[in-house]
Amino acid sequence: MYADPLFPLICQNLIDNSLRHGEHVKNIRFKSIEKGEDLILEYCDDGIGIPDSEKEKIFERGYGKNTGMGLFLSREILAITNLVMQETGTFGKGVKFIIIIPKDSYRFQESGIIPE
Repeated sequence: MYADPLFPLICQNLIDNSLRHGEHVKNIRFKSIEKGEDLILEYCDDGIGIPDSEKEKIFERGYGKNTGMGLFLSREILAITNLVMQETGTFGKGVKFIIIIPKDSYRFQESGIIPE
């Protein structure tokens, strides 16, 4: 993935938010899915989730239970490289943040593993 070197901090912020606000998070998962020509990176947890009325508000500067800057800055950093972040989880079942990575912003690399 061709992204800002701050991308690991975005992942760290998502995990930190799950642990702080998810109430009963036991599982966190990252997953990638090819959808058309784009790559979708999913981040999910099994916590309380985010009510529909707050799904866009959580990305606003100053909104939230802590500083409110984490998700705002994360979305802004991703936007610099044309990546889009959305929250699409189900309240009561956990969060699902998706990061949409356009076709020209990623490539698959061979694993280097030699098959037996």
